[in-house]
Amino acid sequence: MSDRRENGRNSAKTFRRGRALAFYEKLMVKRDTLKKQLASPEYQSIQTVIAGELKATESIMDDFKAAFELDELSLEMHEE
Repeated sequence: MSDRRENGRNSAKTFRRGRALAFYEKLMVKRDTLKKQLASPEYQSIQTVIAGELKATESIMDDFKAAFELDELSLEMHEE
């Protein structure tokens, strides 16, 4: 019975980690979109707003990575 409980905990942990990774991927897409907008001339009038959103998004990503111990993401990002 204790084996079942441990397997249940592991699968729940894996599920939560999967959801955390999916959310982190959404943050990466948002960051990439903001970077493209920052470089685009048609958004020049609101560049400071976009830069602020980019900085905030990257801060959230760093906090999220630390909170969920997603250290391997740093390695994957450096390989790209």
